[in-house]
Amino acid sequence: MIQPSNRLDNVEEYYFSKKLKEVNLMKAHGKPIINLGIGSPDLKPPHSVIGAIMDSLEDDYAHKYQSYQGLPELREAMADFYKEQFGVSLSYQTEILPLMGSKEGIMHISMAFLNEGDEVLIPNPGYPTYASVTKLLGAKPRYYDLLEKNHYEPDLFALEKTDLSKVKLMWVNYPHMPTGATASNKLFEDIIKFAKRNNILVVNDNPYSFILNDFPRSILKYVGAKDVCLELNSLSKTFNMAGWRVGMVLGKSEYIDAILKVKSNMDSGMFYGIQKGAVEALNCSKMWYLSMKSVYEQRRKIVWQLAEALNCTYDTQAAGLFVWAKLPEYLKAEEYIDLILKENSIFIAPGTIFGSNGEGYIRFSLCASTEDLEEALARIK
Repeated sequence: MIQPSNRLDNVEEYYFSKKLKEVNLMKAHGKPIINLGIGSPDLKPPHSVIGAIMDSLEDDYAHKYQSYQGLPELREAMADFYKEQFGVSLSYQTEILPLMGSKEGIMHISMAFLNEGDEVLIPNPGYPTYASVTKLLGAKPRYYDLLEKNHYEPDLFALEKTDLSKVKLMWVNYPHMPTGATASNKLFEDIIKFAKRNNILVVNDNPYSFILNDFPRSILKYVGAKDVCLELNSLSKTFNMAGWRVGMVLGKSEYIDAILKVKSNMDSGMFYGIQKGAVEALNCSKMWYLSMKSVYEQRRKIVWQLAEALNCTYDTQAAGLFVWAKLPEYLKAEEYIDLILKENSIFIAPGTIFGSNGEGYIRFSLCASTEDLEEALARIK
């Protein structure tokens, strides 16, 4: 048998990829599983978006290879979106690169800037892909703590007391997944100053700004950010387009050019119809955001009741697509969610999959109908 490469020795199959096999097997055996573990929006995109992709299929260029940089009108729509929603001015010609989802961007950015042996600052808890990609490229994860007592903000003063000479990248993610913590103006300003002092490229992963968040922020709005920062964003959560795989990376043209060198050797452009649909989504009115807020507020109220029924506590000010709940001290996250899955047929994500600081926490997704959430609550009560 031909052996896999050594780089796979340091990574495992993504948790949700493995766990969903177990959940789907239980469903196949007749278990009425309610999935509150995955952040995959169950609602439809705006109706006009679906119309845009359908209308585009007859266009002359619809089925040809597409530009590695995306349609100019898509990049213009992304620039307009950032100007209107965040107050950030970007050149659609040089400072924006559409991606097939922001997860793709994590790999592309890492490949563009990391050499073997470089170190990467990664939040704990945080999105597991940051560490997986770092390891795949032969770089070294350096985890920094995000703790409830510090409002899930990094202790930059403590970090700066350590040797940062090998650190090339720092991943930040606000609104934060899984905790829902948001960044203040001061935090972003402090992160930029920290990056400049230590010659580190900061990437803010920002897909949750418009989910239950009254103050959307982009790190690129702050003075000096473009010198040391990139930002990732996505249409997956904001417009219920997770399966479309549309994201973007934004920042200084020199950084974008470096990422394009990787991307242009990895894909052959995004499907034309998807780009046309994305343009339509980015032009949605404020009514879209208000309607989504109403739906998620209703769902969150039920999830809060569910958390209380499980004797958990939570932060009512948290943003994003999840509720991060603290377990009673005597419970272990993975053991507890397995028990709930077995006894109540409800799948909830254990906090430990996001890092060691996730022990003692569980994460509920809001990507379930009110009917399913009410049923889950009834099963627990």
